Amino acid sequence: MEWLTAPFEVAFVQRALWGGVLVSLVCALAGTWVVLRGMAFFGDAMSHGLLPGIALASLAGGSLVVGACVSAAVMTLGVHALRRSPRLSQDTGIGVLFVGMLSLGVIIVSRSQSFAVDLTGFLFGDVLAVRPQDLAYLGVALGVALAVSVLGYRPFVALAFDERKAATLGMRPRLAHAVLLGLLALAVVASFHIVGTLLVFGLLIAPPAAVLPWARGIPVIMAGAACLGALATFLGLLLSWHLHTAAGATIAATAVLQFLVSVLASGALARWRGRTAHRLDAPAPHTEYGHPA
Repeated sequence: MEWLTAPFEVAFVQRALWGGVLVSLVCALAGTWVVLRGMAFFGDAMSHGLLPGIALASLAGGSLVVGACVSAAVMTLGVHALRRSPRLSQDTGIGVLFVGMLSLGVIIVSRSQSFAVDLTGFLFGDVLAVRPQDLAYLGVALGVALAVSVLGYRPFVALAFDERKAATLGMRPRLAHAVLLGLLALAVVASFHIVGTLLVFGLLIAPPAAVLPWARGIPVIMAGAACLGALATFLGLLLSWHLHTAAGATIAATAVLQFLVSVLASGALARWRGRTAHRLDAPAPHTEYGHPA
C-alpha cells in the first residue's frame, strides 16, 4: 500500500490535498446552484474572465486574489447589467464579456517579460504550491459560501425552478440572481490558484452534474458533489505523483471522468428499468382455449 500513501507523506502534497478538498467543498456549494440554474456557460466565462485582474496584479506586484476579485466584480456587474436589456440574450452578453475579458488578459500578460510562464500559471494553477495561508483563505471562503447557501436557500430554489413564481412569492429573484452570481465569483476566485482559471470549471460543474441523475434533494446533491470533488482531488494527486503529470489538470480530468461514468451508468440503468417495466407490463400468453399459459 506504499504507492497509495507515499505521496501524501510529503508536506506540500498534504497541503495540496487539503487545498483541493476545501476547493471541492466551495465548488460543490456554488456549482450545485450553477447546474440547477443552467448557468454553466457563465461559470466558464467567469473563470476565464479573471485573467485581466490577475495579470494586472502580477505586473504591479500586488495580490493576485485582489486582482481576481476585481475582475470577478466586473464580470458579475456586467452580466447583471446586460441581463436587463430586452433585445440582448443573456448568452450573447456573457459571450461578449467572456471574449473581451480573456483578450484583455492575454494582452496584459503579453507585456510581461515572462509571458509564457505567467500565462501557464494563470491558466493551469499550481496546486502543489499551496501555502498554509492559502488554506486559511480557503477556509474563510468556505464559511462565506456555506452562509450564503444557507441564508439564500429558499430564494435560490425558487429561482432555479421558476423565476416568475419566485417573484410572485416575494423572493426578489433579481437580488437572488445577483447574490448567486457573487457566490459563483467567490468559488472561482477561491479556486483559481489551485487548479487555474481554465480548469476550475471542471471542479465547479462536473461533480454536481455527476450526482444530479442519482439524487433528488439539493442538500444531497451538494454533499455528493463535495465527496466526488474530494475523491477527484485525492485520485488526481495520486495519479499525477506516479505518472508525473500536471496535478491540477489531472484533478480536473478525474472530475470529468467521474461525470462521464455517472452519465453512462445512469443511462444504462434507465434502459434496464425500461426493459424490465416493458416485460412486466406485457400481457401473459394465452393458449388456444383462452386461458393463460
